Amino acid sequence: MTKGSDSPLKTVSYKANPYTFYAQLREEAPAQKTMLPNGVEVYLVTRYQDVQAGLKDARLVKDIHNARQPGILEKLGIDLGISNMLRADPPEHTRLRSLANEAFKPVYINQMRGHIQDIANQLLDAVQAAGRMDLIADFAFPLPITVISEMIGVPAGDHQKFREWSSDLIASGALSSENFHLGPGLLQLGNYVRQLIADHRRHPREDLVSQLIAAEQDGDRLSDRELLSTVILLLIAGHETTVNLIGNGMLALLQAPDQLAQLQNNPTLIKPAVEEILRFVNPVQIVNRYASEDIEIAGQKIPRGSHLQLVLAAANHDPAYVPDPDKLNITHGEARHVAFSQGIHYCLGAPLARLEGEIAFATLLRRLPGIHLAVAPEQVEWRPAFELRGLKALPVAF
Repeated sequence: MTKGSDSPLKTVSYKANPYTFYAQLREEAPAQKTMLPNGVEVYLVTRYQDVQAGLKDARLVKDIHNARQPGILEKLGIDLGISNMLRADPPEHTRLRSLANEAFKPVYINQMRGHIQDIANQLLDAVQAAGRMDLIADFAFPLPITVISEMIGVPAGDHQKFREWSSDLIASGALSSENFHLGPGLLQLGNYVRQLIADHRRHPREDLVSQLIAAEQDGDRLSDRELLSTVILLLIAGHETTVNLIGNGMLALLQAPDQLAQLQNNPTLIKPAVEEILRFVNPVQIVNRYASEDIEIAGQKIPRGSHLQLVLAAANHDPAYVPDPDKLNITHGEARHVAFSQGIHYCLGAPLARLEGEIAFATLLRRLPGIHLAVAPEQVEWRPAFELRGLKALPVAF
């Protein structure tokens, strides 16, 4: 077993290119017991067929209570780790998802296309004359955070706070472990959202928080703590994935000039291009499960209560799933990838992320046809979390 202090997951080379490590695991130990940098023991599952099956296996649960006694999950006073879709199993997951689902239906999301396009244009208007920008700070972050904040009812002046709180949440280990670090940023986030919900109770408006407060199914409503954790989850998930999709995706395109030129010359390829970019760059690298009974995966016996990480990024680069997986090919894009998971936990926000990705890439390539990296590819820095893979900054010129 790889010890936490020796784990490749902590290295700079892993951040820059995790796919070499994933390929080794797929070949040598596709269900490998290891230790994360934070000391949590997990089984890393890396083959496409095993990950896909695991995402749909009812024996692999989200809620640790359904597999073993929890560690210190409840130490986060705002209950972020419980009462939300990210950690729930049926029937609780079914109930929570059905109450939150209405606002994320594709028919509703598609009505936002014009407004999202306006936001993208305004962001580029602000930097185009300069001839250069940090694509993350100036475009990839403000686009989705503006969209989800408007949907939820967060004032524009508070967007940067949410960026900082989101980074704190990811760094805390809350996405990958029941034993995570409670920092001041998470308490501030919880207090802010509590006040936001209270204000929406007093003054309902036409946004997602008010819809969640009013949501009812067969006389059932979300409790206060469920509202709190659901709003936090939607705020974080509603922008983090898309920030990384846009940033990682543009880096991939800029490093594959033939694919960049093909998309510029044929904008009708934007939909398959976004699917291929999702497969190739994997904004969400892993998802967590717990074994509710003894199981076997890829010949590895996994006892009840074990923590598993289904490595979506490894599955999407499995040559058994797609030929030449480490080469970007925008004409081959299709939706069998697992970038948004599969099964009952398929990403609720996938239609919004896809739409934002389509608009972002199309607008960047149309308005900035000469866009290129302003630093050497090996100089770009990656954020420390391995659950979500994203860039700290991406300097470009045009």
